[in-house]
Amino acid sequence: MKAQGTVFKFGDNVDTDVIIPARYLNSSDPKELAQHCMEDIDKDFVKKVSKGDIIVANKNFGCGSSREHAPIAIKAAGVSCVIAETFARIFYRNAINIGLPIIECEEAAKAIEAGDEVEIDFDSGMIYDKTKGTSYQGQPFPEFMQKIIKAEGLVNYINQK
Repeated sequence: MKAQGTVFKFGDNVDTDVIIPARYLNSSDPKELAQHCMEDIDKDFVKKVSKGDIIVANKNFGCGSSREHAPIAIKAAGVSCVIAETFARIFYRNAINIGLPIIECEEAAKAIEAGDEVEIDFDSGMIYDKTKGTSYQGQPFPEFMQKIIKAEGLVNYINQK
């Protein structure tokens, strides 16, 4: 399994209120949530993001409330993967549960810049910055997590069994 796209870069402590502001939580429709993804940190994010693009952030991405709306909004906006130095644990679990690939890699998170073209190989955990010609070893997904992501989330995975 692979992902490839253009990078949107964010810093430390991007919390769930920034990913999807609380004022939009009256909807659980992924398309509706996607329209407001990241708008409080980058008002033009949804206008610029294309299917397959990648978010790269620093430490503690997805901190704050435990809402599943945050990874749902990111995935529905078309983002194929989030790379960060570290993720808030509940966001990490929620992302896997809804089928949003995320990968921790401190070196990649620090070196990759906004606008870089990046490819991720989920089997090996390798991250390739095609713009700079560099590569980084991220944490590969265990096989069971890859199955959940391929199934588009835990519920679908269980229903397929």
